[in-house]
Amino acid sequence: MLNFPKWKVLMILAVVFLGILTSVPNFLSEEQRASLPDYMPSKALSLGLDLRGGVYILFEAKTEDVVKARLTKLADEVRAVRSAERGLSFRRIKTNNNSVVFDVANDDMIELAKQKLRPLTQAQIGTSPLGGGVQEVTMENNGASFRLTLTEQGVIAQQRDAIARSIEVIRKRVDPEGVKEITLKPQGNNRIILEVPGADDPKAIIDLVGKTAKLSFHDVATNISATDIEAGRIRSNQKILPMKDGGSIVVFEREIVAGDDLTNAAPAFDDRGQPAVSFAFNTSGSKRFAKHTQDNIGRPFAIVLDDLVISAPRIVSPILGGSGQITNMGDITAAQELATLLKSGALPVKLQVERQKTVGADIGADGVAAGKLASMIGFIAVIVYMVVSYGRFGLAANVALITNLILIMGALSLFQATLTLPGIAGIVLTIGMAVDANVLVFERIREEQTMGKNPFQSMEQGYGQAFSTIIDANITTFIAAAVLYLLGSGPVQGFAVTLAVGILTSMFTAIVLTRFILSLWLKRARPARLPI
Repeated sequence: MLNFPKWKVLMILAVVFLGILTSVPNFLSEEQRASLPDYMPSKALSLGLDLRGGVYILFEAKTEDVVKARLTKLADEVRAVRSAERGLSFRRIKTNNNSVVFDVANDDMIELAKQKLRPLTQAQIGTSPLGGGVQEVTMENNGASFRLTLTEQGVIAQQRDAIARSIEVIRKRVDPEGVKEITLKPQGNNRIILEVPGADDPKAIIDLVGKTAKLSFHDVATNISATDIEAGRIRSNQKILPMKDGGSIVVFEREIVAGDDLTNAAPAFDDRGQPAVSFAFNTSGSKRFAKHTQDNIGRPFAIVLDDLVISAPRIVSPILGGSGQITNMGDITAAQELATLLKSGALPVKLQVERQKTVGADIGADGVAAGKLASMIGFIAVIVYMVVSYGRFGLAANVALITNLILIMGALSLFQATLTLPGIAGIVLTIGMAVDANVLVFERIREEQTMGKNPFQSMEQGYGQAFSTIIDANITTFIAAAVLYLLGSGPVQGFAVTLAVGILTSMFTAIVLTRFILSLWLKRARPARLPI
């Protein structure tokens, strides 16, 4: 256990060197960081809203659109019932307030209509306070007149569901890597609060959130002249859309494949080395796209993004793989932004900015000063204690402790995880855990030496016996950090991230680095008795 092959030595040195390299930008000014060469890490720690301020935005969701969309869908479901049952005919199907109203054409079919429409009233949505879903639609009839009405509980459940989905879309757009520790929470039934630490441009965030990014694929109408397009003479199931490269094109409204069928989107490069976006469909979307391309070889199809035709390629051969590329993206930044928007999906409701402000770090400044002072006092006290208690072994533990701090700083800087006040608490807790691990090892070594073992045996046994205990303790803490990250938000996630990173680095420094340092000393000095 005290022998380190060359590859292990190289790995240890590489990890320490990488930690130092990635933490260096934190000690440089902004101008110095900007002048670093491209191959050098230049990202400093990203401080949270409580430490350096940020952007606060309050969105109001137009949830009435959700109700309109549900009513339209309900009317379509009524028409589907009519089409599925031979002889059953509904007249004057229309929406009125929160209802869909219509008449049964033949009085003999009223009972049959009740029977066929009843399944529409059995749909449930959301979760009631007592568990289970709530009834979404009720049915009334007066003779041949029918009324299907969205219940108040159903409308509220629809609105809450739209808000929840909007929050997830906003999170994926603003913080796709999940490291900025943004705060997103609903306020009432139709508002969303967004806080982005470290940001100073609310307009850029609002623009990013407000983009629709609805991708769809449509068949192209090819038998329409430019004169007809200019005059707007098209069929009711067609629409004229502008093309990205200029001009207009007529497409069929029915989608071949919709953005909902996308499973992945990522920036890429096309055959000419130009920026592009690669995408992939789910199984259902792949089948529909494959069938359409098989049946329409030689015809063009339109790739439409937010009612703008990005491209209209001609089908040369069936596309069976369920994937493709959007080319002509301009630059890689545009490709990355589009990929992020497509992966996050379209917002289920329109959002309107009700309030926006840039938050200062006045409160955080006091917290940072107090945190720095407390950390310095605690850090120095721990260093002195380790030297007094364990002598030369304490010095090795202190080297590992300082290295641990550098590694934490480097990892947080590299992944741009936002540091908040709770995050600082997580780091301090990690320092304590790293020292605990060293204390545990050193006490085992003392015990082995007291039992008469020689220095090499004491070191071997000490590390060996403490290893499983340290691993168990850190795994359980890591699980707790993972749960905090998954279930928490904002500062809680910040605490979880720094704690998890600190656990990994402290295990490396406490188990690997101190053992490496002490083994080098032991082989060189070969003492008769360990000074511990």
